[in-house]
Amino acid sequence: MAQAQEWILVIDFGSQVTQLIARRVREAGVYCEIVPFQSAQAALERPGIAGIILSGGPASVTWDEAPRAPRRVFEMGLPVLGICYGQQTMVAQLGGEVETSEHQEFGRAFLEVVAGCALFDGVWQAGEKHQVWMSHGDRVMRLPEGFEVVGRSEGAPFAAIADERRHFYGVQFHPEVVHTPDGHRLLRNFALNICGCAGDWSMRSFKEEAIERIRAQVGDAKVICGLSGGVDSSVTAVLLHEAIGDQLQCVFVDTGLMRLGEAEEVVSLFRDHYNIPLIHVDAAEEFIGKLEDVSDPEAKRKIIGATFIDVFEREAKKIGGAEFLAQGTLYPDVIESVSFTGGPSVTIKSHHNVGGLPERMNLKLVEPLRELFKDEVRALGRELGLPESFVGRHPFPGPGLAIRLPGGVTREKLEILRKADAIYLDEIRKAGLYDAIWQAFAVLLPVQSVGVMGDARTYEYVCALRAVTSVDGMTADWFHFDHDFLAAVSTRIINEVRGINRVVYDITSKPPGTIEWE
Repeated sequence: MAQAQEWILVIDFGSQVTQLIARRVREAGVYCEIVPFQSAQAALERPGIAGIILSGGPASVTWDEAPRAPRRVFEMGLPVLGICYGQQTMVAQLGGEVETSEHQEFGRAFLEVVAGCALFDGVWQAGEKHQVWMSHGDRVMRLPEGFEVVGRSEGAPFAAIADERRHFYGVQFHPEVVHTPDGHRLLRNFALNICGCAGDWSMRSFKEEAIERIRAQVGDAKVICGLSGGVDSSVTAVLLHEAIGDQLQCVFVDTGLMRLGEAEEVVSLFRDHYNIPLIHVDAAEEFIGKLEDVSDPEAKRKIIGATFIDVFEREAKKIGGAEFLAQGTLYPDVIESVSFTGGPSVTIKSHHNVGGLPERMNLKLVEPLRELFKDEVRALGRELGLPESFVGRHPFPGPGLAIRLPGGVTREKLEILRKADAIYLDEIRKAGLYDAIWQAFAVLLPVQSVGVMGDARTYEYVCALRAVTSVDGMTADWFHFDHDFLAAVSTRIINEVRGINRVVYDITSKPPGTIEWE
């Protein structure tokens, strides 16, 4: 944990959007961590907790073995906010009543504010109606002593409740999602006004603390960093170099699966601009050779991850003397490694999010970004002086173009896809749309189409283009290009890339957790 004077603890009951709670609190300038309900008792012993948030979850409070918050949560004298399931378990544990309702609410709803409270202060007033996002089958039917109703909806008579004396609050809706337009302001109220946090947690303070922690952990030892060229590993490398200088040795394993020109950009940035010791390993032949006859995307991931570790281990042995391995593990990786129903995962993130760290390497881990979300990593990159063109890049999967090329991987197909992808991104940048899009990429489909180009009949690949918008990376919707743009980019790809004779645009939306084309 960051050495923050004050922080908010989120107890997770398994909601798919729990991470958004922590993000919204951090956006208010307050450090926040998530722990699964099974580990919450130990987390309550840590110093500096200013308030507690109980998340939503898929369980029903009416079950015999329903998850519960530790009783101590309600005995510490700290403010508590229960969200959805968190509200329900708080009510049930404090003597109220929750029942399974015949009137469920899923999606957009409207909350009628019936009374003011500290949570609503400066945001909502009694008598108003506001849009919220609901997702519940159970509902509160009787309040514990000390609570009053402050908001209700058509399907939830106790949609928002408050015990101002104890600073306990509960909402049936999800303030953390963008579909509750004022939700972030409610969470800000809770963190700053109710919990009394100063709101001064920033990337500058994080950077300074992280550098101190790295120096304390590493001492005079040598550190090896597996540099993939992505934002996470790049920020990790620059932060480490600022902390320990030439004790850091970066190894860039070039898989041959990167976008056009990216390998050269990585080498130039780290060798020439930052003067960071860098070994560039061209392992394209090894990776592509193992992927030629592989179609299953999960098999590709495993092959790429295992091959990366083999190549990296060979280079590490040549260097010798290193005691630590640096990894760009992010906070979502840490959260997801401890499931809501199970125990801690034994998998350690490689730069491809698959595979593990071989015990035979006998290296200790340095993970300076493990407390940060992706957008926070980008902010830290800017604080460290990384160019905007680098830190602002769209997310790129660890396996690279291999999973955007369904079917076997060959150099010929990779070059076709690389060129089409580069043209697509170039046109997006020229149109001034790059920063308005969360992720855009081309996919070379495993089908070929008959077409006529000029006076010749062709039988070539179909290229699919995808672009999605997302506020938080949890859900995504397709980006609405105009027809002139799509016509222009399609014409360029067909004219400039031999091997493609048809371009299609994918307009499907994606539910949580499925942003990449797999």
